[in-house]
Amino acid sequence: MDRRDFIKTAGLGAFGLGGAAVGTALIRATTTKPSREVVRAKRWAMGIDLRACAQHPGCRKCIDACHAAHNVPSIPEPRHEVKWLWKATYERTFPEQVHEYTTATTREQPVPVLCNHCANAPCARVCPTGATWKRADGIVMMDEHRCIGCRYCMAACPYGARSFNWQDPRPYLHTVTADYPTRAKGVVETCTFCAERLVAGLPPACVEACQAAGFGALLFGDPDEPGAEIGRALRARDALRRSPALGTAPQVFYLV
Repeated sequence: MDRRDFIKTAGLGAFGLGGAAVGTALIRATTTKPSREVVRAKRWAMGIDLRACAQHPGCRKCIDACHAAHNVPSIPEPRHEVKWLWKATYERTFPEQVHEYTTATTREQPVPVLCNHCANAPCARVCPTGATWKRADGIVMMDEHRCIGCRYCMAACPYGARSFNWQDPRPYLHTVTADYPTRAKGVVETCTFCAERLVAGLPPACVEACQAAGFGALLFGDPDEPGAEIGRALRARDALRRSPALGTAPQVFYLV
């Protein structure tokens, strides 16, 4: 069997397995009554309140909840690190907002960063297999089963929001969440706004953890939905988006 026939046969097999997984997911989804907001949401967005977040600089509740829910490995080698949600300094997150009068405290403030689910997502445009694609509601999805590890999406993403599995990540999992699949060596992964939780009418794991702690630094919803908290916040306060000059139109907003 030559390489072309092998890829074709393997692809059909993967499609069969993927179809079974999707079927199971759909069956599970029908057993859980989705909320009206989830059904009607036309555009998902996240708001991060930098004032509220600054009051808890050492907090990792959002990160730990995200990584536990999605079986993100804790690989000690920095070059092989896999991360969906992490913190970077304000200066690195918003370099265009820093000037000579920016205080050292502001420059060093830890800021949560993740996939921006851009309206004009460059990662989705360059993916040759459709493993990365954009949903109608704005979420940039990732299908690890279709990923061939070319890393074009990583090169296209200007925010460094994608991780590559240079080695089998499963030995680095302290616990395994059965509700979300583990990954394999040679594929890319990233935040998907907890699409699997939205189907069940639940907020993203990071948002849920932040709200449960009483911090209220993370908001999520459809900003155009009448009465939505994130919409009210975005209209009442100034908000930053990462590297707006790039034209990617991130759907993660930082309230200042």
